Amino acid sequence: MACGSGPAAGTHQLSSLPWSSAGNSWGPVERDMSNGDNQARDGRTITIAGTTYAKGLGVNALSEVVYYLGGSCTSLTTDVGVDAEANGRGSVTFEIYKDAAKVADSGLMLAASAAKHLTADLTGADELHLVVTDGGDGTNSDHADWANPVLTC
Repeated sequence: MACGSGPAAGTHQLSSLPWSSAGNSWGPVERDMSNGDNQARDGRTITIAGTTYAKGLGVNALSEVVYYLGGSCTSLTTDVGVDAEANGRGSVTFEIYKDAAKVADSGLMLAASAAKHLTADLTGADELHLVVTDGGDGTNSDHADWANPVLTC
């Protein structure tokens, strides 16, 4: 990705692209693994309700990951959910923003929730914001996965 331009035309695994910024309340945002503990690269295979994923982003609420799109992309598809490493705890919401406008929201998800598939229209967006909130009860055990996120440009 060149400075000042968005991703090339085609489909991209989001975890393979550089983000503009990333904030996470417990350790760093992890690429292609769960959040794990508070050190880099200490996660496990992304697992939501028994389904595993090779690609994605592992975070902990409260988190926000921002990608620069430069108006070149049209959509994002992803599965979302609480990672199995939360051991039955955790409650989060996943939100996708096209610049400042929310374009997808998972609603409240608990550790027992099956993965939810989200699709977001990003046509014309300069930035993509992936936000995870704490479900209203604090951030303890809120290990959240953006599983197999695919960006179309």
